[in-house]
Parts: sequence; structure tokens; C-alpha cells
Amino acid sequence: MTTEIRVPALGESVTEATIARWIKQEGDAVSADEPLVELETDKVSVEVPAPSAGVLSSIAAKEGDTVEVNALLGAIEAGGSAAKAKPAAEPAPAATVQGGGEEVEIQVPAAGESVTEADVGEWLKKEGDRVEADEPIVSLETDKAAMDVPSPVSGVLKEIRAKAGDTVEVGAVLAVVQQGAGGAKPAPAKTNGAAHAPAQAASGAPLSPAPRRVVAERDLDPSTIHGTGKDGRITKGDALAAQKSAPASARAPSAPKDLGLREERVRMSRLRQTIATRLKEAQDTAAMLTTFNDVDMTAVMDLRKQYKELFEKKHGIKLGFMSLFVKACVHALKEVPDVNAEIDGTDIIYKNHYDIGVAVGSDKGLVVPVVRDADMMSLAEIELAIADYGRRARSGDLKLEEMQGGTFTISNGGIYGSLLSTPILNLPQSGILGMHRIEERPVVRNGEVVVRPMMYLALSYDHRIVDGKGAVTFLVRVKENLEDPQRLLLDL
Repeated sequence: MTTEIRVPALGESVTEATIARWIKQEGDAVSADEPLVELETDKVSVEVPAPSAGVLSSIAAKEGDTVEVNALLGAIEAGGSAAKAKPAAEPAPAATVQGGGEEVEIQVPAAGESVTEADVGEWLKKEGDRVEADEPIVSLETDKAAMDVPSPVSGVLKEIRAKAGDTVEVGAVLAVVQQGAGGAKPAPAKTNGAAHAPAQAASGAPLSPAPRRVVAERDLDPSTIHGTGKDGRITKGDALAAQKSAPASARAPSAPKDLGLREERVRMSRLRQTIATRLKEAQDTAAMLTTFNDVDMTAVMDLRKQYKELFEKKHGIKLGFMSLFVKACVHALKEVPDVNAEIDGTDIIYKNHYDIGVAVGSDKGLVVPVVRDADMMSLAEIELAIADYGRRARSGDLKLEEMQGGTFTISNGGIYGSLLSTPILNLPQSGILGMHRIEERPVVRNGEVVVRPMMYLALSYDHRIVDGKGAVTFLVRVKENLEDPQRLLLDL
């Protein structure tokens, strides 16, 4: 009996993917649900599992091919004989693999319903290198975030099937690890003439693609750069900061530069391409309008000052502005449900849950992780969640599902010094609140001019569903809740 392997549904907005690598080869025995092929979409990488046990009798799409949803990838013959289709026609890499353990394929992992492909960023290991279970061996870049793919087992990296820069689909095979084998290091890797080992941070962690590119282009010595990412990894921001301040002695030796170069062409990352597409889509689709107000931050700042130390001592996190803004927005959303709704064709979907997206800047672009059921969370829980998202956004460890399903978004341009802006909707949401910098300004209170810490607020909304009255009411409620935080406690 023959069972077809087809490209699975990859989300409502994803129609095609690129085959990153086949984890199994023709003639290999496979078990049901065992990853066969790795696919990469503009969102993320996913692995396609075997629908049944048997032998992979044929492969219909090669690595690097772009395939549509439901396209034929290959076939499995039930009860077939597991004889290798290509016994040893292709010589093994320069590594000497000993121990003869089981070969395990590393596939593009599934990363959400709407993500079908990714770009192979950088290989952190070479063919023949020893790898440990859960050790990152390759980085992938989707339109949402960058992620490292770990080895599922300990052994030797026997074969790399997807090159850096390749577009691979979810489930595609990236590499093959020979489990339990003790490997000798391979001969010098073919790296376009480079005679040195892959760049590493002082911590010993290999560089991911973005910082590696900066280090190479600026001729920096990565061992002198302090990494702020996970496990001491160097982020792109770390490399750029080091480039600005590094003395000549901190730069790696390089060939003379062409001082006449005044332009640089760099391929847009998938994340940046998707951001551009989504923002333009929001402008073209929604009847977007922005209303403004300002808020006196005196009460919030006094509250933080009074309880700062006690709050941090009890909860292990500082009391910031974001948790109070999230709570103020949730309170206002309950009063003006249109801002928490979305349009689907000719229907309006009203959300009875409050999943607040918090825009976070990263080296690769803006990402919006979602604080789920924010109405059920305490201020401390919200602060902890946002802090965790911020750390993982900078290190590229956010999961796709953590950035999906928000009902309303808050964007804080104030941390970059923005005085006023008109934020763009995060479709299909109907509202987004823009926060800005706090600035002391003269205002009139009780007939007297006084100086107060003021912040402009901007609410962009979809006028197809949210009326002007509703938008203004929402923003006024947010203002009132922040100027008198006790309203939140009393649910007024």
C-alpha cells in the first residue's frame, strides 16, 4: 500500500513553502509521525511527519523547490524493504564517523499555523562536528523571528542538506546526525576561501547570522564583544554597538577596504518583508483614523515611587508603566467593545477575552508578543510576562504562537524619544494605542499654571467598525484610569 506525503495546510495566509532539506532519503525506513522533510515559509520552518510507517519509496520534490499547499512531496510504501536507494555513491564528508549509530534527521520545526517556510541563516556546526542533544546547530529566520534549531540527539553532524540562504519549508530536512557516533573533526570547511573557524563570542557561543554579518562586514573581533543575548550570545545590537566604540586593535585583520563604496545593498529579511507587507495591507484595507489625548502621569509616577521597592521585593520585578497601561486599556475595552472586535467579511467578531499585544523592538524588526487574558492577570504577572517577551525577542527565542491572536495592541514609541505619532493597525485588530515620551509641560490646574509630567496618547482605529464617539470614549477612559489609578481598583 502506498501513502502519499503532501504539503500540509500552513495557515490562512500561506500558500507555498520551500523545501529546506529531506531528513529521510529514498529507501529509508520511517516510523509513523517521524519527521520526513523540512519546509520553510515566510513565517517559520516546519517539519512534515510520516503519515504511516514503511519505507520512503520516492521523493517528488527536491531540496530548494518551492511547493504549494497540498503538493506531492513523496510516497511511503507500507512494509517495504529498507534498502538505501543510494548505497554510497556520495562520499561521506571529511569527518570519520565511528560507532555506526542510528541516523536522525533534523527537520524544519512547525512554528505556527500561518508559517510554512523560513530562510536558513547560519550553520553553527559543520559536517563532522560533534553535537550534543538540544545543542543549537543552525539558525532559521522567519518573517516573525529568528530561531535556533537544536539537535534532537547527541552524535556527529553527518550531513548538511540545506545551505545558508536557502528557503526551506516546514518539515524539510536540514541535516542528518548520526546518533552516538564519536566523530573526528572534518577537514577544513569550504567557506568561500575563509581559512578561519566560525566566529564565536567570548563565551564560546557561535554567532547567529545577523551579528555574524555585522562582525564580518566591519572586521570586528567577536571575542572582544560582550554578548547580551541568551547564554552570552552576541546580538546584532551588541555588534553594532561594538563597531561604534571599538579601537583599531579590536578589529579582526582583513583585506584593505574599498573606501570608495558609498552604498550597500542588503537583502531584506523575511521579517522585514512581512512587516512591510502587513503595514501596507493595514493602510489599504482599514479605514484608519487616529485620535489624540494627553495624560497627566503624576499619579502613576507617584504610585511607582511609593511602592517601587516593596513591589520589586515581593514580586522580583520592577513596577513599570506597561502593566498599568495594559490594565487601563482592558478596563476601557470592556466599556467600548468595538475596539476589541474585528471584521471578518460582512461579520463583526466581538472578543470576550483580552489578549493584549505589546510591541517589542528587536534587532530584526518589530515583533508583537501577546499577553493572554490580561484581564485575569495581576500587575506583577503582566510585568513578568512583558519582561520575558522582551528578553526573548532580543535573543530570537520567541515562538510564533506567542505572537498570534491578539485583540488589541499597545506600542510604546516613548522609549525611543517619540513625542507624537500615528501608529498603524495590527490587522485584523481594530485598535492600537501609541504611548509616547513623558515630558514636563505647563498645564492649568484649578486656575493655576503648573508643570506636570505629560504624555501624548494616540489611538489609531478602524473607522469601519469603531465610531468616532467610541474611539474618543475609549481614549478618555484610558486617560482617566491613569490619572486616577484607584478607578481600576474600584472598577469605575
